[in-house]
Amino acid sequence: MRVLENLEPKKVFYYFEEICQIPHGSGNLDRISGYLEQFAKDRGLFHIRDKANNVIIVKEATAGYEKTEPVILQGHMDMVAVKEKDCAIDLEQDGLRLTVDKDYVSAEGTSLGGDDGIAVAYILALLDSDEIPHPRIEAVITTDEEVGMDGAVAIDLSMLTAKRMLNIDSEEEGILLTSCAGGIRTDCHLPVTLTDRPADTVCLNLNVGGLTGGHSGTEINKERGNAIKLLGVTLQQLLGRLELNIVDIGGGEKDNAIPIAAHALICVKKDKQNTLEAEVARIAEEIKKEFQSKEKNLCIGITPCDTHAEQMFDNESTAGIAGFLTTMPNGVMAMSADIEGLVETSLNAGVMKCVYGAQKEVVVSLAVRSAIETAKEKLKLQLDTLTKVFGGYTEAHGDYPGWQYNPDSRLRADMVRIYKEMFGHEVKVEALHAGLECGVMISKIPGLDCVSFGPDIFDIHTTQERLSISSTARMWNYLLEILKQK
Repeated sequence: MRVLENLEPKKVFYYFEEICQIPHGSGNLDRISGYLEQFAKDRGLFHIRDKANNVIIVKEATAGYEKTEPVILQGHMDMVAVKEKDCAIDLEQDGLRLTVDKDYVSAEGTSLGGDDGIAVAYILALLDSDEIPHPRIEAVITTDEEVGMDGAVAIDLSMLTAKRMLNIDSEEEGILLTSCAGGIRTDCHLPVTLTDRPADTVCLNLNVGGLTGGHSGTEINKERGNAIKLLGVTLQQLLGRLELNIVDIGGGEKDNAIPIAAHALICVKKDKQNTLEAEVARIAEEIKKEFQSKEKNLCIGITPCDTHAEQMFDNESTAGIAGFLTTMPNGVMAMSADIEGLVETSLNAGVMKCVYGAQKEVVVSLAVRSAIETAKEKLKLQLDTLTKVFGGYTEAHGDYPGWQYNPDSRLRADMVRIYKEMFGHEVKVEALHAGLECGVMISKIPGLDCVSFGPDIFDIHTTQERLSISSTARMWNYLLEILKQK
């Protein structure tokens, strides 16, 4: 028995469950892309699967809608695939274990991928139906949106005819998004020098965990703790009290997810272990007080380690890494002067790891976002400069444009009207401090009229992610009503 088979709308949840059984984390999209291609083949629909695994599927208008303006339905097939430490699921190979609790669908021990699996499910349910009235549908399902919109950047849209687009990649019912921030991923490479570890030292794990995390765009305004940043601050404070050396360091999983955990394997002289533990306890209490209203489960502590590591970062490298993490900008940089409560510019240190090669280095990956292109570039320059000061260099990836508000959007006006008619109250029209593919699509189709919407999805990009069943049904009916208009 399928977990979601009794949920309405049936076809939507059928295809959502189908998608969830196929691993589709960013960068692991061959299978899901092949599934979409086969779906189109089985129904005799025109389709394209490109080298980036993007899929375009076209379904002609139903009777009576041949002269109605065509529409692009757009979403992305990849998800942010994260799991709890004790979860046995291999997200590269296994499907998700779906659960239903009252009004919510979630996944055991992992993220759900409602962002943006629900868009794909909506699209497939529409394409599979012979009963729903609609104009020509040009479905565009892209890849690797979560790691820089790589699929949208690569896709060729020259064969499309539509000049209006419904992006189904929003996570709050009752809100229409009409502009968004641009972004760029910046990797800060910090070379380190190794030295032999003295025999009179002991290795210990310094751990930061228990944080809430969340989406580094939509939830950056909540000023939650960043585990990588807090680890750096802790290390810097410890270095002011006693001598220690880093052996290994890491944290986070995705640059667009606020990291919930980070760690450093450190070594100190055996006779300083008690001093270290006392200092960590003191620092932990100070930081917990600072975040007491935002991070009630924050933990910073020391645990034993039986490593036999023979080398460690030298003193200069240890100080350099701690110094970089402490001075590294993170979080909200500027608020919008035009839209109250909207973050204008931000960045998030999402992943930190040691890289072993000819040159050992620590790499910190950050997601930089801004609604203003020049502000985005200035923040990147700040990272470039800071990294250079600490002896390193930066690499940039996944640069994508923002989406500027269109005051003359006919599509937005229609959707505002339809929402009021259906639900009896006004829909909110807002901007988003996160990346959506609309900006990239507009750069490829000049004059494209876009609006983004979707059902309620909570705690996206975390293991607590959940999709509202009732909201999914309401937004499905809303989509059908939009398509019904002539």
